[in-house]
Amino acid sequence: MQIRDAVEADLPAIVEIYNAAIPNRLATADLEPVSLESRLAWFHSHSDRYPVWVITSMQTSEEKIIGWLSFQMFYGRPAYQRTVEVSIYIAPSHQRCGVGKQLLAHAIAQSPKLQISNLVGMIFGHNVPSLRLFSSFGFQQWGLLPQIADLDRIERDLIIMGLRISSPQIR
Repeated sequence: MQIRDAVEADLPAIVEIYNAAIPNRLATADLEPVSLESRLAWFHSHSDRYPVWVITSMQTSEEKIIGWLSFQMFYGRPAYQRTVEVSIYIAPSHQRCGVGKQLLAHAIAQSPKLQISNLVGMIFGHNVPSLRLFSSFGFQQWGLLPQIADLDRIERDLIIMGLRISSPQIR
């Protein structure tokens, strides 16, 4: 498996993996599949500072995207520039195979180079696999928004998991 920066040509696979997560109501608050066109602006809003990485596997001599991780600006205000929100999505066929661990380890390792000091994950309270993944890397519960999401008439909690990477020198 290899992790690399995503390119626009990867967007169909990124959207396919994202849409596969919608029906199980564990990883996203979207209730209907998203279109490729609707994700173009999202993709282009990322930059060197807020990357999207894909993890690939060689299958029958062809590279296949099996998961992705993105950083995005947290809360959209300059004072939070050293904090990013982390999102991870794994193809159903590769869940519970260590793909998420590889992506999260990569994100944590790259954070100092990007001058990021805090990683934040917004995880539904019933998404036990993701909560375990983030906890295994030292993320702690920094917040709880009880019963904030309505998923098929079931109110779900949103847990804010956070990890302090470093205390960079503020200039």
